[in-house]
Parts: sequence; C-alpha cells; structure tokens
Amino acid sequence: MILGVGIDLIEVDRIRSSLARFGQRFLNRILHPYEIEYCLSQRDPAPFLAARFAAKEAISKAFGTGIGAQLGWLDMEVRHRDSGEPFVLLHGKGVTLLARREATAVLLSLSHTRQHATAVALLIRV
Repeated sequence: MILGVGIDLIEVDRIRSSLARFGQRFLNRILHPYEIEYCLSQRDPAPFLAARFAAKEAISKAFGTGIGAQLGWLDMEVRHRDSGEPFVLLHGKGVTLLARREATAVLLSLSHTRQHATAVALLIRV
C-alpha cells in the first residue's frame, strides 16, 4: 500500500554553487560520509550531489513533513545496491517517523542530467 509520494527536481548548478561557496560545511550539513565519498568519487560530483539533495526532499515530501523539525537532512541516507539501485537508509527521526506512519519502506528512484536532477520517493507498507 502506498502511504505517501514525493517528487523533487533541482538545477545542478544550484548545488554546484552551494558546494563552491560553502564546501565541506555544505556537504556535512546534508549528506552522510558514504554519500559524500560516493559523490566526490565521480568525475563531476555536482549531478550526483544534486540527485541526493532531490532524494531527501522527495523522501520528506513522501512523509508529508518536508525538511525540518520532524525530519532532518541527516535522518535520511541514499545508498546503492551492487546492481546500482538506490535505496534509503533511515536514521534517528527517520526511523521514528517510519514507525509512526506504520510504513515498512521508502522506495526511491533517481535521475540526472548535467543540468537537472530529480527523485521520486514512495512511502509504502508491504
């Protein structure tokens, strides 16, 4: 059963600009070490960073909270299976919110070009 859906679209240059302006402080504010390492290992990290930013926005929309007091940037983490499929690992308030919504998982799809990144998240109960 689908309990919530979220989508987000962001311009990659917005993230590129934030990274240039705030550097590591920006990365540490929104991403876990695994996410930072993965994105920075890419030839052009900006589209990958933007996809994770969009993912966290989409996840927060699927929960119906947005990013804020109920769900923070670091309460969500985007990882990849060996197949390349992204999956969501919840931490802290994310785990609490998942239980409160009586959900069992968050499904995630990501896509990006050089100009835009997008993410769709589904909050589900199996």
